[in-house]
Amino acid sequence: MSQIRPLIPLLVTAGILIGGNGLQGTYISLRALQEGFSTLLIGLVGTGYNIGFAIGCIYVTRILRSIGHIRTFSAMAAIASAVSIAMVLFIDPWFWFLMRLVAGLCFASLFATVESWLNARVTNANRARTLSVYRLVDLGSVTAAQYLIPTVGIDGFQLFAIISMALTLSLVPISFADRSSPGAPKEIRFDIKALWNISPLATVGCIVVGLTNSTFRSLGPIYAEGIGLSITAIATFMSIGIIGGVVLQYPLGIYSDRLDRRLVILFATFGSLLAGLYLAFFAGSDEWLNFAGIFVFGAFAMPLYSLCSAHANDHAAEGQHALVSAGMLFFWSLGAIIGPLFASFMLDLFGPQALFIYTAAVLAAFMLYTLQRMMVREGVPATARSMRFRNLLRTSSFFNKLAAPPEERKDR
Repeated sequence: MSQIRPLIPLLVTAGILIGGNGLQGTYISLRALQEGFSTLLIGLVGTGYNIGFAIGCIYVTRILRSIGHIRTFSAMAAIASAVSIAMVLFIDPWFWFLMRLVAGLCFASLFATVESWLNARVTNANRARTLSVYRLVDLGSVTAAQYLIPTVGIDGFQLFAIISMALTLSLVPISFADRSSPGAPKEIRFDIKALWNISPLATVGCIVVGLTNSTFRSLGPIYAEGIGLSITAIATFMSIGIIGGVVLQYPLGIYSDRLDRRLVILFATFGSLLAGLYLAFFAGSDEWLNFAGIFVFGAFAMPLYSLCSAHANDHAAEGQHALVSAGMLFFWSLGAIIGPLFASFMLDLFGPQALFIYTAAVLAAFMLYTLQRMMVREGVPATARSMRFRNLLRTSSFFNKLAAPPEERKDR
């Protein structure tokens, strides 16, 4: 702990941001439903966030290089705080779409700023401990934040104000993090064609994760409300899906390091597909059956991003791992832009169960594509891989650098 103590302000700031982001996603969907927005418009609002996030992924490094970490963080936190208050002042779906787009850009920049700062301050001696604490902060803050919704209620301005206050207060710990801002990070290069040539399967896989997992985060509350769950049960439903994602991360990762990674990707996709079909056709409106189903869905679906990223790194040449890191996050963002919008259209037509019918259909198509890729390209032997599996957050490309052991960070 003595080694981690100087990093605590940054970790506290990260917890506030991750919790606030998770709270906003669930709450805004429920509040929009209460305000009479159609499911399609709620999906559009979710898409707005992901468009902003994709833009932020592209431009944040340029901003950091231009004005530095603390100025970038201060500006983006102030804008995100103002956006939260603005949404309660003017309740309109198109205005909310615009505000969520700005929020997505801000959160992408805020996560990148914190994680770039952490990378500059972490040492080889405390890297593993810092990463473990970071993951605990991620899980704990997202889970705890969900329960602010039933505690405070979805009416009125209170939750918008709490989110705004949290974003403003996130400036306090990071202001005490260090007397000097770290040096500007290297420019992140985006080369879509190069990334596709490295691994078409990983590229499609990250898009699929965006199409499915991000849609669950945006429209999961709408599904849960549609089958009759209470506000507290909705918070539990969303939390269980996130917690489930932790259970199989490392077991699947260990096997993927030993076997053809595509077999593990196929297995995880199949497990997610079965869980989606179970939720769509068998869970019905029973609270506990839905809790069990979403736990299994999270356990298999959440590791897919990390598995696909590891598979891409298997095929990356020396000097391409930073490109893979940035590109995987960008392609995930593209899927996350399309998914909520299309799935919301399905929910409008066929009801809440259509969410997981849509999810199962996307996963089934990905299984077929994975099988096709396995027939046309040999797998990389375990002994020839330059990188091992790492459990990755989809917050910024700098998290990949934080998670990488020292011997794998030369080209980052």
